[in-house]
Amino acid sequence: MRALARLVARADGRGGTVLVELHSETPLLLRQTPTDDGVATVHLVGGAAGPIAGDDLRLEIEVGPDAAVRVHSVAASIALPGRPGAVSRMAVRAEVQAGATLHWLPEQLVAAAGCAHLAESRIGLAAGASLRWRDELICGRYGEAPGGAVVHTQVDYAGRPLLRQSLAVGPQAPGWAGPAVLDGAPATGSLLVVDPSRPAEPAYVWTDVTAARLPLAGGPATLWTATAPDAHTLRAHLTG
Repeated sequence: MRALARLVARADGRGGTVLVELHSETPLLLRQTPTDDGVATVHLVGGAAGPIAGDDLRLEIEVGPDAAVRVHSVAASIALPGRPGAVSRMAVRAEVQAGATLHWLPEQLVAAAGCAHLAESRIGLAAGASLRWRDELICGRYGEAPGGAVVHTQVDYAGRPLLRQSLAVGPQAPGWAGPAVLDGAPATGSLLVVDPSRPAEPAYVWTDVTAARLPLAGGPATLWTATAPDAHTLRAHLTG
């Protein structure tokens, strides 16, 4: 299955945001939901199971100057096996203009046994743009070993690299469960906060949990990363 969804937001000149384009194709269904804070809020609704190996899904987001968009999903995304040798792909491309804000806060990606999935996100931020970008990966459903999943995130700020991050888990990723990577934790994720108005925060590693905070050199940005025994605990670490 191939699908393309597209979201374009513009400031309305009265302190709010309007969605001038909201295009969906099954299984990527975008639904605007009510809000009272001037931020256009959209939920991604899965119109079919998956992604299933062989699916090629794309989501494009454009946030114009001074607009603000918040994107959630209504449920976790479960990557499932399909025809032998096939890979499922979910590609997100986002452009956030000066003074604009994008909150990308979906539910978790679950790498079910036997899957082969690539999640790739590329975000371009103009100088003065703000971003909250959360990625969470659960390695297998309850009681099962995970399939293969690669999560790659690329963020540029003011035309320069800000973040390049990749994680691979599953049978084709040697050592992924070892002490140098997840150390057996079934849940992992990160939260990137880019906010020109937010004071810089120093690097910090929590000794009682496996979580860390790291300021980035390429812009007004901080990256939180964590591993956890379950999705609920992971989310608690990635609130920023």
